[in-house]
Amino acid sequence: MSKLLEIKHVTKYYGNGDAVSKALCGVSFTMEQGEFTAIMGASGSGKSTLLKVIATIDRPSSGSILLEGRDVAEMREQELAAFRRDRLGFIFQEYNLLDTLTVEENIVLPLNLQKRPVRETKERLGEVTASLEISDQLAKFPRQLSGGQRQRAACARALITKPALILADEPTGALDSANTKGLMQTFTVMNERLGSTILMVTHDAMVGSYASRVLFLKDGQIWNELHRGDRGRQEMYHEILNTMTALGGEADVR
Repeated sequence: MSKLLEIKHVTKYYGNGDAVSKALCGVSFTMEQGEFTAIMGASGSGKSTLLKVIATIDRPSSGSILLEGRDVAEMREQELAAFRRDRLGFIFQEYNLLDTLTVEENIVLPLNLQKRPVRETKERLGEVTASLEISDQLAKFPRQLSGGQRQRAACARALITKPALILADEPTGALDSANTKGLMQTFTVMNERLGSTILMVTHDAMVGSYASRVLFLKDGQIWNELHRGDRGRQEMYHEILNTMTALGGEADVR
């Protein structure tokens, strides 16, 4: 495996003068291609800020973020927009599907923005929707789907451009237990069968247990990390709960 993402000494300040607060403090880690990493921590630990600077939605105050060897912190706005569109996939808590478009139209929208040929668009649509088992939902509108189906459609939209990295921000936050389990099984398919590299922020210990590695943030720094290795998901789940207890934060228990 090769290094896909390199985070080097990333610091992020908000405010100025006497009102400065430090959200990230020298965060460094790497991700290999095909890895599934979760970021966990108490509210205010910096996990959402970290995801935003990696997503190029915000810029770090110092440090570097290299994706496929390119420092995204040094890109200009126009270059950033194209990079975000072509190399990053996003999955949000609130789905972010357009209500006026069908499921199919929502999924292929990123390819249409790239002006991909119709034949290529249809081929990719068929591949990704078959893998995520939503081929029979394409003619429907988002309001006609369950929460779990909507998130699978959002996953398909994130996958269809074949991005280098998929960023997921609390993807199960609006789902019940059954749909949460279904979505995390979808993430497993994306990671293990389709080879997607996934970086996910979550506060849910069960959700975190699906990842191959969990990074724990505290006060804007990486405080600890767990590697699943040969451990089963149940064992990983209990390790996450124990770590969160030691960290002084709380994780959702399902």
